[in-house]
Amino acid sequence: MMRSLFSGVAGLKTHQTRMDVIGNNIANVNTTSYKSSSMNFSDMLYQTTQAATGASTTTDRAGTNARQIGLGAQTAAISTSMNAGSAETTNSPYDLYITGDSFFIVSANGDSNYLYTRDGAFTVDEEGTFCVAANGYPVMGYRTTTDTSGATVVDSSSLKTLPIMSADNKTSEPSETTKAYVTGIIDAEDTDFDTTTGKTVQLSFVDNEGYEYTGTFAITQDTSTSPYSYKVNLANIKDASGNEVTAGVTFNEVTLAFNNKGTLAATTGDLSFTSPVSTSTQTITLDFSTLTSYANNGHSTVTANAGTSSTDTTGSGWKTGNMTGIKIGTDGTITGTYSNGQSKLLGKIPTATFANVYGLEKQGDNMYAASQNTGAITIGDVTSGGGKMTTGQLEMSNVDLASEFTRMITTQRGFQANSRIITVSDTLLEELTNLKR
Repeated sequence: MMRSLFSGVAGLKTHQTRMDVIGNNIANVNTTSYKSSSMNFSDMLYQTTQAATGASTTTDRAGTNARQIGLGAQTAAISTSMNAGSAETTNSPYDLYITGDSFFIVSANGDSNYLYTRDGAFTVDEEGTFCVAANGYPVMGYRTTTDTSGATVVDSSSLKTLPIMSADNKTSEPSETTKAYVTGIIDAEDTDFDTTTGKTVQLSFVDNEGYEYTGTFAITQDTSTSPYSYKVNLANIKDASGNEVTAGVTFNEVTLAFNNKGTLAATTGDLSFTSPVSTSTQTITLDFSTLTSYANNGHSTVTANAGTSSTDTTGSGWKTGNMTGIKIGTDGTITGTYSNGQSKLLGKIPTATFANVYGLEKQGDNMYAASQNTGAITIGDVTSGGGKMTTGQLEMSNVDLASEFTRMITTQRGFQANSRIITVSDTLLEELTNLKR
């Protein structure tokens, strides 16, 4: 009877532990990326009252089995279900949802003591560092570097914090204009070309510090050569305030000689300009080859634009730009967008996978730590394992309430049954003590 008392107590303890696990699961039914746990029982050490015996040929007696009395139940294992939860749309550009088995890498102090999480609820702190919204832990990733060609690339040599909105990243550096093209129709019947000043075309361009200027070009008809021959000269260059810039400006006259089909052979002209602000000299190559001399009811449509063509902005230059947004690609690449139309590579978010993901230890705050049973940790691109990142979404809890309530019912009945063991054993002991009365 004393054994039954202790078996009942052991049963109560194990069922209470299972109830604790169930309660924690239900409490976290709306916790982002929470992974539910389940508990398994095992029977406890047995007391052998009689050992097993073998059959005897001498006495012709058969063997007997061992007589063992169990001492109740105990916790065998508490396992975590690592199945991914459903995606919840948040529309925040910093929220990330991972498909696959990968984990984000974070650090409490930005060092190599890494923690891992599926919770992609991120934000940017006051220093512009990408971090966990709940506790401010920096997200670890790859920063950028410059390769031998001068291009910005991801530096995957080491994990570091990601200051994606630092002072340097909040602006986009300007670039001077080096190419322009003049396009449209010059109608030979357009009388504007007959005047001394000709028809003017304006080109907006920027210097190497992002200051904007406007160059005015005059196109006049050269009837001494052909009705379809024109001269292009620079009239003036003015800054954004309307002040004319004359020093350091050179443009050699360009002749436009249209053939009998109204088109031009390859024709270019170079504008040499020295910025009065930076005293840096730049050369802008103007391409006139797309101009035509078709009939257009006496109306010309000549325009000058920075860049190589209408579909190629190479060499167009741009002013200083302010950051307008952040984009995170499916592979974790972080790109900044700017008001000048440019974009800049800011870094990349790698992920971690584990040989035994079930060996991770929960640390609270939706964080996990590696353990001795985690096995090899692989850090790399999220897409290497077939996964991807999606912005504006978060992973929901994978708790199944129907299953949890079912387990709760069976756990409650098990607890009640074990309590009856104690009650009945106590009644038997009471009957025993009453024998003396």
